[in-house]
Amino acid sequence: MDWTPTRVALLVASAFCAGAVNSIAGGGSLLTFPALLGAGLDPLTANATSTVALVPGSMSAAWSYRAHLRGQSRAIVIMAIPSFVGGLLGAMLLLRAGSSTFTKLVPWLLLGATGLFASQELLARRRAAREGEAIEPEREPTLGAGSVAALVVVQCVVALYGGYFGAGIGIAMLAALSLVGMREIHRMNALKNLAAAVINGIGVVLFLRAGAAELPVAGVMALAAVAGGRSGARLAQRVSPVTVRRGVTAVGLAITAYLFAKSLLR
Repeated sequence: MDWTPTRVALLVASAFCAGAVNSIAGGGSLLTFPALLGAGLDPLTANATSTVALVPGSMSAAWSYRAHLRGQSRAIVIMAIPSFVGGLLGAMLLLRAGSSTFTKLVPWLLLGATGLFASQELLARRRAAREGEAIEPEREPTLGAGSVAALVVVQCVVALYGGYFGAGIGIAMLAALSLVGMREIHRMNALKNLAAAVINGIGVVLFLRAGAAELPVAGVMALAAVAGGRSGARLAQRVSPVTVRRGVTAVGLAITAYLFAKSLLR
């Protein structure tokens, strides 16, 4: 790859924005992947390089949310184990099958996940209004056996896709956490960023062993992704949870529209 100033600036900007978007909602790879393709990398190398570049950003965002992970050891384990297994299988599938296209189901699944996430707060408010109670956004449910099983299965599927490509996995994870009753968006984002780091972290190990990523490019982009991840996480924690939820929904709809447009233009 030719290191022209314009090309480097584009890659750095895409990585910074991707780190910020991932820390709040997810879908940052939709910024870095096209930028890497435009820089001349083949799809497999671009995908692997994007993953390597964005993992430090996810770790940085998770660290910025660390206060919201206190007392969440059970939820962390529930999210981490299927994230590791699914991420490993997805990365192995990528190295064997390549990354030529999105599946036709991905835009529909992401649209459903975004709609599910967006509907949770409305449903909670209506339920509270019927019962004559005030909503307590800080109170989180105790996950029963059924909720744990459902979350593990869904997270494993999300991680499998995340290890393979990963566009929009943050939205899917937030939707899954909403489905089992979580409402506190900062705690959900903390768990989501930690799980994303696990999913993509195992992919990084495999990609580096296989020599599938352009390390100099990934290194430069990783620095920008870390800065973006910290900036996004700090911003998200300074605004109201309602604003963050609306931002997550907007990002989810934008990614969905992009994927539908991409599939129609094939």
